[in-house]
Amino acid sequence: MDVKTCAASDIAGQWERIDWNKADRYVKNLQMRIVKAFQEGKKNKVKSLQHLLTTSFYAKALAVKRVTENQGKKTAGVDGEIWTTPKDRYQAIERLQRRGYNPMPLKRVYIPKKNGKKRPLSIPTMMDRAMQTLFKFALEPIAETTADPNSYGFRAKRCTQDAIEQCFTSLNKGKSPKWVLEGDIKGCFDNISHEWILEHIPMDKEILQKWLKCGYIETKKLFPTGFGSPQGSPISPTISNMVLDGLEKAIKDKYHKRTVNGKAFFPKVNFVRYADDFIVTGESREILESGVKPIIIEFLAERGLELSEEKTLITHINDGFDFLGCNVRMYGNKLLTKPSKKNFEAIVSKIRDVIKSNQSAKQDFLIRTLNPIIRGWVNYQKYNVSAQAFEKLDYEIWECLWQWCKRRHPKKSRKWIAKKYFHTIGNRTWTFSVPTDGKMENGEDYYIRLIYATDTDIRRFTKIKADANPFDENWQLYFEERADKQMRNEIKGRTIINRLYKAQQGCCSHCGDKITLETDFRIHQVGNGKNMTKSLVHPECHQELHALEKCEMLALERGLIEA
Repeated sequence: MDVKTCAASDIAGQWERIDWNKADRYVKNLQMRIVKAFQEGKKNKVKSLQHLLTTSFYAKALAVKRVTENQGKKTAGVDGEIWTTPKDRYQAIERLQRRGYNPMPLKRVYIPKKNGKKRPLSIPTMMDRAMQTLFKFALEPIAETTADPNSYGFRAKRCTQDAIEQCFTSLNKGKSPKWVLEGDIKGCFDNISHEWILEHIPMDKEILQKWLKCGYIETKKLFPTGFGSPQGSPISPTISNMVLDGLEKAIKDKYHKRTVNGKAFFPKVNFVRYADDFIVTGESREILESGVKPIIIEFLAERGLELSEEKTLITHINDGFDFLGCNVRMYGNKLLTKPSKKNFEAIVSKIRDVIKSNQSAKQDFLIRTLNPIIRGWVNYQKYNVSAQAFEKLDYEIWECLWQWCKRRHPKKSRKWIAKKYFHTIGNRTWTFSVPTDGKMENGEDYYIRLIYATDTDIRRFTKIKADANPFDENWQLYFEERADKQMRNEIKGRTIINRLYKAQQGCCSHCGDKITLETDFRIHQVGNGKNMTKSLVHPECHQELHALEKCEMLALERGLIEA
C-alpha cells in the first residue's frame, strides 16, 4: 500500500508502513544524478534536482528518521519538543515545508574539553534538525565531488582509520619526509565567515542565511550569530568541510611533482586532514615553516579563520606526534602507529570511573556496562600496533575489578573471592564472569563474561581510495566490494555469524538487501531447542519481524487465526 494514500486516521500506521529500503534507493538515485549533473557543469539541472530532492516525500521521511534515531533524539531544542511516537514522526514529515519556514534560536550548552576548557554546543529544535538533514541530502553529493582527496572527517564512507593509514603511507618509506606540521584551527566551527559561506556554498541561499543568522539562547537571553557554523547542527560538519576544501590543492599547487634538469623532483609535501585537525609533511623544518605555513594562514584568513599557535607544531618523525588518538613515530627504520598515551589513559580512567560508581551493582550489570566501552576502544585501536596496549589494558581492568571485589567482601579470603567472581572459560583461568540459567549447545554452563582486549586480532586497515565518491555511480561497484570485504573481515572467527552470512550470501533474510557494517545486523531466532532456526537481518527488519510475531500471537490468543 502506498503510504501517501493511507487513511488519515491511521497516522501512526502510515509511519510504520513506509518502505525504508525504497526511500533509501530513491534518495541515493537523486544524489547520484546531482553528482553527474555537477560533473557535466549543468548548474541549472543541479539546482532543479536539489529542489526535487528537498521536496520529495521519501527524503523528508528519511530526514525525520535520522533525527529521531540518533544519539540526540531525546535532546530538545528551545521549544522543548521531541518526536517520540510514530504519529509525531509522520506529522513531522508534513511540516517540513520551505514556504513559511523560519528556524528557531539555538539552545546553547557547554561540554568540557580535554584541556579543561569548555566547548560551546548549539542545539537546534527537532524541526530545524530535520530541515538541515533534508538539505544536507542535497548538499552532500556536491561536497563529496569537490572535497580534498585526503580529507576524511565527517564524510560518507570515510573514517579516522583512513586518515591514520594515509599518515602511515606518507611517512613509512626510507625516502619519505621526516618533518611534520601538526595544524589546528582556532575555533573552526565558531569563526567561519558568513559572507564566504553564503557566496560559495551551493544550496538555497535564503534557507542557509536563516540558519546562519538565527542566534542562540543562553541564560534566557537571545544572542546574535554574526559568524560561524555552530557545532551541534546536522549540516555544520558538511559546510565546515566545504570551507576547508581547497587547502590541499593550494599547497600542492606550489609543492608538486616536477622535472628539474631532466630529473623528476618530488617535494615530499603531503597533506592529511580530519575535520579541523590536519598534518602536512615536508623534507625540512624550513619548508614547513617558511613555505607551507604562510599558504595555510593566507587560505584560512580568506574564510575568517586562523591557526592556533598553541596547538600548531612542527615535529620530527623520530620524536613522533599524536593524531586522532594514535601516536605516529619512527622507531629506527620502522614507522609504527600505536595508541597514544593520552588516549590510553583516557580509556583506563573512564573504566575506573564506571567501576567505582557501581560498587553495589550486580556483577552481570557491571559486565554489560563495561563490555561496550572496552569493545569500542579495542575496535578503534585494533588497526594499529596495539598488542602491548591491549595487554596493559587487560591488566589495569583486572586490578580495578579485583579491588571492586575485595571492597564488597572485606572479610572473605582471596580464594573465596576468586572462586565467586572469576571462572575458567576456554583457556582463560581468570575470566570475570557470572553463570546464568542457560546452557550452551555442548551442555556446559553459559556465562556472561567480561571481554578481553587481547582476544581481538591486530589487523591492517585498507584505506579508501582518495578519489572514491559514494554518490558517483561509477564508484558503486568499488563500495559494494569494499563493504563486503570489511564485513567478512569483521565476522572472521565468529562461527555462527560467519556461517549465516555465507549461507545468505551477505543479504538480509527479510528484505533481501545487503548486510554491511554500516547497516549493522542482528541474529533473528525462530522456534526453540532443536527446532530453532537463526538468520541475519538488519536491525530495522529485526524490529519489524518481532512486531509481526507479536501481532500473530495476539491474533492466536483471540482466535482470529489458526495455529
